[in-house]
Amino acid sequence: MSLVLTLAKRQFRSYFNGPTAYIVLGLVLFVLGFLFWETFFLYDRASVREMFNYLRAILVVATPALTMNLIAEEKRTGTIELLLTMPVTDVQVLAGKFLGVLGLFGVLVLLTLPYPIAVSTLGPLDWGPVFSGYLGLFLQGAAMLAIGLMASTVSENQIVAFFVALVLTAFFATIGMLVPLLPASLGHVFEYMSFGYHFEGLARGVVDLRAVVYFTSLTTIAGLLSLYVLESRRFR
Repeated sequence: MSLVLTLAKRQFRSYFNGPTAYIVLGLVLFVLGFLFWETFFLYDRASVREMFNYLRAILVVATPALTMNLIAEEKRTGTIELLLTMPVTDVQVLAGKFLGVLGLFGVLVLLTLPYPIAVSTLGPLDWGPVFSGYLGLFLQGAAMLAIGLMASTVSENQIVAFFVALVLTAFFATIGMLVPLLPASLGHVFEYMSFGYHFEGLARGVVDLRAVVYFTSLTTIAGLLSLYVLESRRFR
């Protein structure tokens, strides 16, 4: 476990040793703040539900930007070979990388807290949906980061990794829009696969175990696929 934490700290610090963290965090918060406050007063109620919707949409682009270099950059520079010959397992490498970027995502989530605090000063804010919404946001973010990690293992090119992750996260984020166009049986399958279907209950303040299972399962599956791709490299 100590090796995983060491790798996680190394990955987390690497974001702040360069411009990545500052650019991504700054852009996300700026765009989120503009979109949220631009429309907030049109709803005439103290709610941050739209903030969550805007942020989830922004994360479709932001999470691939955070994950595209996790493994792809190591492959490009050749340091992945050195890393894999060290006394660490593939699982520990992936877990460390994932926890490192998840830590940065946690910082991003914390930096959005001033928004609900500001809203609470403007009217009676129901904090139950806020807390459950943040839980849903964190679970969905973890799944998106795991998908990005998987994309980063399949290519040595960061741009390719970015677009693979972007397409996959956009698929899960928008697939729910196709439900009205599909037969009922197929529509239910697509609906269950969508991020929005599982997030909606959490945004209303309902902590549904099915939503937790969905997001954690997607995170686990993406992680296992990353492990498979990384382990296959040893036998080439």
